[in-house]
Amino acid sequence: MTETSSEKAGWQEVAKTAQDHRDVSIRRVEPAVPNVPQYLPRDVTPIPKELLSKEEVEITQTSTEDLLKSLASGELTSTTITKAFLRRAGIAQKLANCVTELLPEKALARAKTLDDYYAEHKRPIGPLHGLPISVKEHVGMKELGLNAGFISWWDHKAEDDAHILKILWNAGCTSSNLYGVTVNPFNRELTSGGSSGGEGALIGLRGSCLGIGTDIGGSIRSPAANNGLYGLRPTSFRLPTDGWSATMAGSEHIIAVIGPLSTSLGGIKIFMRTIIAAKPWLIEPSLLPIPWIDNQSNVIGRRPLKIAVLWNDGVVQPHPPVTRALKEVTEKLNGIDSVELVNWKPHKHDEAWEIIASLYFCDGAKEESDAINASGEPWRPMSNFIIKENPHVKHHSIKDVWYWQSRREQYRRAYAKVWNDTATGKSKDGELEGAVDVILCPVGPGAAPLLDTAKYWGYTSQWNLLDYPALVFPVSKVDSKVDLADKDYKPINPNDEFNHQLYDPEKFHGAPISLQLVGRRYEDEKIVDVLEYIKEKIGLPFASYT
Repeated sequence: MTETSSEKAGWQEVAKTAQDHRDVSIRRVEPAVPNVPQYLPRDVTPIPKELLSKEEVEITQTSTEDLLKSLASGELTSTTITKAFLRRAGIAQKLANCVTELLPEKALARAKTLDDYYAEHKRPIGPLHGLPISVKEHVGMKELGLNAGFISWWDHKAEDDAHILKILWNAGCTSSNLYGVTVNPFNRELTSGGSSGGEGALIGLRGSCLGIGTDIGGSIRSPAANNGLYGLRPTSFRLPTDGWSATMAGSEHIIAVIGPLSTSLGGIKIFMRTIIAAKPWLIEPSLLPIPWIDNQSNVIGRRPLKIAVLWNDGVVQPHPPVTRALKEVTEKLNGIDSVELVNWKPHKHDEAWEIIASLYFCDGAKEESDAINASGEPWRPMSNFIIKENPHVKHHSIKDVWYWQSRREQYRRAYAKVWNDTATGKSKDGELEGAVDVILCPVGPGAAPLLDTAKYWGYTSQWNLLDYPALVFPVSKVDSKVDLADKDYKPINPNDEFNHQLYDPEKFHGAPISLQLVGRRYEDEKIVDVLEYIKEKIGLPFASYT
């Protein structure tokens, strides 16, 4: 086996090479990306508006669906939009360290091709004509770096574009390649989330309006929640995954998925519709041939919408801002005749974590550990937490894997029964009637966590274990004068105590507060439809994020 260049060089040298490569790509943007202030405030989200032109601000703060309308009508060109997002993405990097590489030449060449097509044919080339889309680094782009965040994989290159990128390319999008563990632009003392944190911070700063993330425990939903965005973890085997990079390739104990993050719910719908309309199952046979059908739900308008509220999971009590957001949303929903609210009793969520944590690293995390150790880089605190400090990480025999997968399926059946038992009866055809339609719940036990403290994943990983689709949406922001600490609260276990002690209203002030809607398997369209209905009825979100 030959030694890679990453193994020959020290990890610091490789890291500097990567950072220099990124910085050079940003310097190639024209007009040049403005410098940001030397001393940054805690909330840096207002800064791009101070540095960009009025037109650039207007473009980059327009929703995905409205940008596509302007492109389809010829009101805006792809070149104009791409230049605006390139400059704002460059600023976002300087504010939050969220970009691994910008591709100005490639993006603008693609934009010109699309503009030329429109000039000749007077119509868009596809449903995403001219729209810049950001891409998590794990998703391969031909001849570009594909290191999955490991320094020892720095020199790995993608041989071809990932399947999902080919579909987006044919739909008319332009592109940039982004990733990174970074700070939260709304509060730089907090995390942007992981592992799609670069996507979250970039889109939160409006350096992109639509991006691609991956999720095996919350890596779409946490960055979306932490940055005031919409993010969908689809049910498995709906979107193509060929061409991404990760350890433990081929493992199916817990299925990782690809999904969108967007500044708008409309962006989520457009992304899902576009990818699935391409019939990706014809190339990836593992995918299910289920078309995306907008507004397919027969629930809304025909009978009361039954929403179950999970106030806490029985393991870790959410911080006061999250509970406030739940109360504000449910109070408004209570005033709608077509909505019925019930409480959701969590079913053994502590057992769910035991199962999923035992199935994450069935090789005892050897491949993950080897990739970290190969470069000599120090272990990051969260890597230590999920691998070295995780009592469930063990090298499993085949028999062990069978045991834990059997536990997984038993738990899924038990949870399905809990859901079925919410029904009030059955139809003549034997179908359940009056069952809960969706679960409304926290995305995490707090707003965006302090850096290196996100040690409870139960509010997201729960739905990965069950393979339920989950949709994150912004609600409000932490207010230190309103969201006071509950000093009388008595934690019920060590995880709960750790989370409770993290909360300080001043430290979290200004952070986005988000919630999520959860549906049953393959009811992805339903949770989107329900959120669309809720937004219309109660005016979500209750705060501005631009």
